[in-house]
Amino acid sequence: MPIPGPGYAITARVDAPATSTSAGDLTAAVGLVGGVVTAFDVVEAKTDSIVVDLSANARNTEHVEEIKDAIDALEGFSVRKVSDRTFLLHLGGKIEVRSKVSLRTRDDLSRAYTPGVARVSRAIAANPEDARRLTIKRNTVAVVTDGSAVLGLGNIGAAAAMPVMEGKAALFKQFAGVDAWPVCLDTQDTEEIIRTVQILAPGYGGINLEDIAAPRCFEIERRLREMLDIPVFHDDQHGTAVVVLGALRNALRVVGKRFADVKVVVCGVGAAGSAVIRLLGSEKTADVIAVDVDGIVHPDRPGMDENLASIAAQTNKGGKTGSLADALVGADVFVGVSAPNLFGADELATMAEKSIVFALANPDPEVDPSVAQQHAAVVATGRSDYPNQINNVLAFPGVFRGLLDAQAHDITDAMMLAASAAIADVVAEPNPSFIVPSVFDTTVAPAVAEALRTAAGKQARKGEVEAG
Repeated sequence: MPIPGPGYAITARVDAPATSTSAGDLTAAVGLVGGVVTAFDVVEAKTDSIVVDLSANARNTEHVEEIKDAIDALEGFSVRKVSDRTFLLHLGGKIEVRSKVSLRTRDDLSRAYTPGVARVSRAIAANPEDARRLTIKRNTVAVVTDGSAVLGLGNIGAAAAMPVMEGKAALFKQFAGVDAWPVCLDTQDTEEIIRTVQILAPGYGGINLEDIAAPRCFEIERRLREMLDIPVFHDDQHGTAVVVLGALRNALRVVGKRFADVKVVVCGVGAAGSAVIRLLGSEKTADVIAVDVDGIVHPDRPGMDENLASIAAQTNKGGKTGSLADALVGADVFVGVSAPNLFGADELATMAEKSIVFALANPDPEVDPSVAQQHAAVVATGRSDYPNQINNVLAFPGVFRGLLDAQAHDITDAMMLAASAAIADVVAEPNPSFIVPSVFDTTVAPAVAEALRTAAGKQARKGEVEAG
């Protein structure tokens, strides 16, 4: 059962009797139905009555109603209204645009706009690369989605995806000082998406593709990378892979194993799983077995699309077939980016000694983390209420900060490996409950950015040598 959390935080305005037991009666009523009181404020007081704002965390919307009914059931108490604090946070959106320059005088206006701005435009027309120096392009990322694979909500469309993309933009700014803007496209046609991003690209220094369903996302990213001179980064793929690999580096340190010696099972071969498999290959992992809803991926399996066929060609060295349970036998590592509640204690017991389990399906993982902790040496999830949260915010702000600073034209596997190593290195002394830094660790984004700048510099020098 989920636990009460700030995602379902409410404030109830309550009429209550002015007695010495009112506060205790209210908090007890909320507690009896499983709510967690977080604040109690008297906003109005009379001789025989008070008005109270009671804030509490709930499990879900149904639980909110239970809390309301429990308060109303108290003699002399009544709930005037219940405000959902999450919805209040989103009123009017979460981001805004502010001018960086003063426009208080005629001289200010003449330099920032006409006639002075014409000189800057002419300079960029003569040398388009100056756009990175003289416009917001040097620090701006487009967060592009078609709303087809939003969080765990599925295909909810462009408008409904806006709050998520706004949140992403806010994270870019908070953690790396990057100005990001939601670009929610009301189309799910591959060609329309590619063309739209292509013609919008001059205003941005990077493209962050987000929540676009597989397999369409693979072609969109590939073709945009070919046609644009700015980095294109699909966060659902590569952001997840970078953080997973960083966490796995430290998990292997904890259990005393090496990539070259471990067998890894990756469950889920959509956007995230495919990227994880690719980076594991770059680390020369001993063996990777991919599993999807139809079982183990292998070259002789019929009906595979282009992405699955590619994965089959680069994984499963022993040609293993069967189910997820079959794949887990003897495995050192499980990485799940798939669906909830796929296996349990029996399957965990068949894994190798000192096993590692990354069950990342959200909000309900592939295996109960409390059960996994009884069998595995290291357990990670995508949740914030367990240790070792694998969260993309550890990667994408620093990744784009480094790419923008380096004025990079693309992003390579070498850069992503450098980012994963930087995330891992922030944790100086990993242990089973601490293999990745906190999402609020302010040293992460600068470390990742520096790793990207260095890797981008090496890439640029390599290109100059090859061209020369």
